[in-house]
Amino acid sequence: MWEIAISKAAWRLHSFCLILALGSFVWGYNVGVLASVLVHPGFKQILGEPDAPRRGLITAVYYLGSWLIYVLFAHPVADRLGRRNAALGGMSVICLGQGLQTGAAGPHALAMIIAGRTIAGMGTAVISTSVPLYQSEISPPGQRGRYVVMNHVGFVAGLSSGFWVGYAMTFWNNDRGSAVGWRFSLGASFVPALIFVAALPFMRESPRWLVEHGKTEEALETLRFYREGYYGPDEVQAELSGIERSIAAFRNSGLTWVSLFSDGSLFARMWRAALLQFLAHLCGATAMKYYLPALFQALGFSHRVSLLAGGIESTLKTGCTVIDMLLIDRAGRRLTLIAGAGVMAFALLINGALPLAYPDNVNRAADYVCVVFIFVYALGYSLGFGPAAWVYGAEIFPTAIRARGLSLAASCGALAAVIVAQVWPVGIANLGSSIYFFFMAVNLISVPVIYLFYPETKGRPLEDMEELFGAGSGASSDDLLIGPGDHAHPRESCP
Repeated sequence: MWEIAISKAAWRLHSFCLILALGSFVWGYNVGVLASVLVHPGFKQILGEPDAPRRGLITAVYYLGSWLIYVLFAHPVADRLGRRNAALGGMSVICLGQGLQTGAAGPHALAMIIAGRTIAGMGTAVISTSVPLYQSEISPPGQRGRYVVMNHVGFVAGLSSGFWVGYAMTFWNNDRGSAVGWRFSLGASFVPALIFVAALPFMRESPRWLVEHGKTEEALETLRFYREGYYGPDEVQAELSGIERSIAAFRNSGLTWVSLFSDGSLFARMWRAALLQFLAHLCGATAMKYYLPALFQALGFSHRVSLLAGGIESTLKTGCTVIDMLLIDRAGRRLTLIAGAGVMAFALLINGALPLAYPDNVNRAADYVCVVFIFVYALGYSLGFGPAAWVYGAEIFPTAIRARGLSLAASCGALAAVIVAQVWPVGIANLGSSIYFFFMAVNLISVPVIYLFYPETKGRPLEDMEELFGAGSGASSDDLLIGPGDHAHPRESCP
């Protein structure tokens, strides 16, 4: 372990994955800062005090834009231009969308906000798939979870930064700050975005993408660069040969991306990745990200204290995600997912029950307990669905259709986010804290689903996933069984 920690490969992988995580930092920042922007007096004034459905629309169109790109463009961009260039293009689109939102004014302010949110969501769809693809494809099998989780560390660090910037803006409380503070909050995302764009051209393309496009010598040099001090020359050559065999076998099979739905082995991967992304948003996380200050205000806290609590909550998420980065390759994907869902379900139960037992903030102790369990919810999400859904989806598909598979899976997550963004504000307005019980049920259902239907993938090379799901050669789903354990059993059925 000590040799791995100080090898050139480890330093390079950590450094480049941190740079890549800046892309997710911008994504997370734009999510986190909107929570404070939605309650900023200047923003509310320029939009004429938007009601709950309108706030839900502003939130949801972001994911609508993401969904469209996940389905239509994210995969061909990543496959044709490469993971690195796709990320570069995605960040450029995000900046365009942020510019529209920052400059929104006059009678068309709402239209500019909605257009900007939609465009930023489109760019985010490309970033959120190309970055974990790149990280999974350059990482050694035994540490792949750690490096891909760094992507989510960037996301939650951005989320936290968005809340803290929103909190800082509450101290700019003169007339000028009340009018334009929200614009500075949105515009701050250009700083990490420009650093990300400036750094990407100096990075190497994914070796698996290079082999897929006939650039074998360049792929070998890239593998040597990312394995120096970790693998010997023979091991690097063996890894390259494994990549070449896997890609050649897939081409010879005659399968295409349509086979994700028609081939039993590939569909077994497709529905698992898609359902995991759907559950990762339907568990309530989208609502917690966008409406957290409003939730704290409903518990009787002031605007400023609500933003402070939101900053603390999202900072806690960052620390918990770092912990998950160290655990996921040891404990595995399934255990972290199951434990996280269980913790979230319990936290949602408390937050749903206490306001019913003590309505109208009549018991301050109950309100404080609710705050504590919002933090507990953050712990569960950061140890489970938050990072693990992306890790799992980024590693189970064959190279030739990995971008397509992850993009389609992520589109299901975007669809769930649209649902939650619309349901939550209306549910809170009409049902109060009872809406928590719906999301609690989602997490409870997730536990047996993950236990029964999701095989463990930790430590497996990307080219060996067919041992769990089949080789994608047109075999039906009756050829494999993935039980609750970690191993595949040939000649039985895979659910």
